[in-house]
Amino acid sequence: MRVGSGYDVHRLVPDRRLVLGGIVIPFNKGLLGHSDADVLIHAVIDALLGAAALGDIGYHFPDTDPEYKDISSLKLLSLTCRMVLKQKYMVTNIDCTVLAQAPKLGPYRNAMIQEIAEILNIHENQINIKFTTTEGLGEIGKGEGIGAMCVVLLNEISESD
Repeated sequence: MRVGSGYDVHRLVPDRRLVLGGIVIPFNKGLLGHSDADVLIHAVIDALLGAAALGDIGYHFPDTDPEYKDISSLKLLSLTCRMVLKQKYMVTNIDCTVLAQAPKLGPYRNAMIQEIAEILNIHENQINIKFTTTEGLGEIGKGEGIGAMCVVLLNEISESD
């Protein structure tokens, strides 16, 4: 059994679409980043890589590499899943928290879970996503950014799996 944690935060800016959990969210701002800047998926990727002792997202998908410019984070998650499987680990469960003052994200939870479950080839009940504000405190509370945290549990794949 192996545990990994991930965290990511990006600044909100105008004239960019907001992508969280692989879902495009209608909002007047989007997250700034080299890829689509999906903080939720980035936190999941870092948690998976950490649990498998494979480094971090910046090591595998550097923001200096033009190959990853504007790439869907779901594609990065798929590549990460392959790395984890190659190490003979499978996902037991994922627990995430997204920190955002706005927009309201609850209506998109199930779609996010479905996207992540499909990419990782796991059941939706193995994924939990929570949303919270920071009660107006800090940059996230002022609406300047969105953050996400994630914890992942991996188990070794046995010969019988």
